Amino acid sequence: MLVVTALGGNALLRRGEAMTAENQRRNVRIAAEALAPVAKQHQLVVGHGNGPQVGLLALQGAAYGKIETYPFDVLGAQTEGMIGYMIEQELGNLMPFERPFATLLTMIEVDPDDPAFKNPTKFIGPVYDKEEADRLAAEKQWVFKQDGDKWRRVVASPMPKRIFELRPIKWLLEHNAVVIAAGGGGIPTMYEKGKERTLTGVECVIDKDFASELLARELNADLFIMLTDADSVYVDWGKPTQKAIRRASPAALLAMSFPAGSMGPKVEAACRFASATGKKAAIGALADLNKIIAGEMGTTVTTQETGIVYAD
Repeated sequence: MLVVTALGGNALLRRGEAMTAENQRRNVRIAAEALAPVAKQHQLVVGHGNGPQVGLLALQGAAYGKIETYPFDVLGAQTEGMIGYMIEQELGNLMPFERPFATLLTMIEVDPDDPAFKNPTKFIGPVYDKEEADRLAAEKQWVFKQDGDKWRRVVASPMPKRIFELRPIKWLLEHNAVVIAAGGGGIPTMYEKGKERTLTGVECVIDKDFASELLARELNADLFIMLTDADSVYVDWGKPTQKAIRRASPAALLAMSFPAGSMGPKVEAACRFASATGKKAAIGALADLNKIIAGEMGTTVTTQETGIVYAD
């Protein structure tokens, strides 16, 4: 079975945690311990978030005033290499020596006319108090939006159209490699208008759930799983009436409302995959990965359901 997973940024760097290499390494090691049993039984493709990491690189670049900060496509490529290296190493330490691994810098095409460029929504970087967010917005002309009780920088997040490295990813899977690809939503690129086949980078960040869903669909994956810090999709989240959804049809789930900055894209991506392929997509916690695959934990989205089934 081919399993495509998308590790949330919080699975690699927990909310409010210092963005040190040591903390990230420790969290990647925890992720690897959950992924290794799956990789031993199935083909595995690992996608991952990069919001905290790309935001940190942007901050570090902005602190050096002599040279303009690198654009987000370049920062995205840097984080793909950095995070992929850690996942390869920690997962490789738990797998048989002969199992190959590969991290692919993955360019993904976006539409220059995507409406997302007029309404930035993708959270990147650390969280700030309102006063600090206002100061940075005035100083650097960044856009901030509220994320829980804190504030975070947001950038445009257009939809992915095409994955350019699809053929080498398929080749690696045919040779039994564990592949880390489309990290951070991939490297955003587009064709320049008025030029024939001239590809260039784009100042934006693609949502990793949508990018991983496109990758899972194009690879004809048997199961697509988005791993986050929530154990399921909930209705009435944070209220006394909250309930975990165990299984749902795409239509029933899309009829509900979920926050655009967190669970919304995951729900939409899961519904898109299930509707297009007839196969299962799931959302849940990293620690529950094996139980999610078995359908015992998390939220599974499938066309075999006709409505919503809540957890006991």
